[in-house]
Amino acid sequence: MHYLPGDISGARHRLPGGRNSLAGYAAQHFGFALDAGVATITLSRPERKNPLTFDSYAELRDLFRALAYADDVKAVVVTGAGDNFCSGGDVHEIIGPLTRLDMPGLLAFTRMTGDLVKAMRACPQPVVAAVDGVCAGAGAILALASDIRYGTARSRTAFLFTRVGLAGCDMGACALLPRVIGQGRAAELLYTGRSIDGEEGERWGFFNRLCTPEQLLGEAQAFAATLANGPTFAHGMTKKMLQQEWNMGVDEAIEAEAQAQAICMATNDFHRAYHAFVARERPRFEGD
Repeated sequence: MHYLPGDISGARHRLPGGRNSLAGYAAQHFGFALDAGVATITLSRPERKNPLTFDSYAELRDLFRALAYADDVKAVVVTGAGDNFCSGGDVHEIIGPLTRLDMPGLLAFTRMTGDLVKAMRACPQPVVAAVDGVCAGAGAILALASDIRYGTARSRTAFLFTRVGLAGCDMGACALLPRVIGQGRAAELLYTGRSIDGEEGERWGFFNRLCTPEQLLGEAQAFAATLANGPTFAHGMTKKMLQQEWNMGVDEAIEAEAQAQAICMATNDFHRAYHAFVARERPRFEGD
């Protein structure tokens, strides 16, 4: 089953410019909650360490696509139910069937999983991953594709594709991981498939910070709330430029940022911030 952005339940309240509201969205294959502009996506099969299925991949992809048009979502938190984040693709529901597919079928699957990462990188909202316990395979990619990662000391992150006879270049790992932790460290993890705990992950720059398991989700949601209360149009521009400038030279990047900043200077948020500064008040950003 596919969940096209126009068909997502709760995204039917059309606003000018094709904008939507996700206030009534009812996810079918994971948990979804929206509170004060912060959407929390919870991978919710704790008895199996929250693995992904064909259906959850497709619904996640379509939800992140829909977020590009959601006026009421300002930041996103991705987490897992129980004591784990995500164990990757479900062995019985994904890995087994893949061994029976022909090449066109396999390519359709790998392109679909890559489209999830593209959708996460393309949505304007900052995405915060709250990672506890197992974070493996495609689960590690979900964390990697997020903008910010919070972990715990007991987090175990592994890009274990090579352990099942596959290349480490899955869902953009060879492009994303070296940019986060460096080429040499990324090569080690992608060649060996070994896991890193939370402390090593923080030391290497994979995790922005570590929390206790009890405080992890609350800390991630609190950080997401600060972003949601900030200049969200400008945050979206920052995310877009972080993505686009990977493929630019320095001169091209400087020009692109000049254009991006000029656009932000024309926003009401910029003018609100100026007048608040003059009045010695805290600015109230509205994302326009």
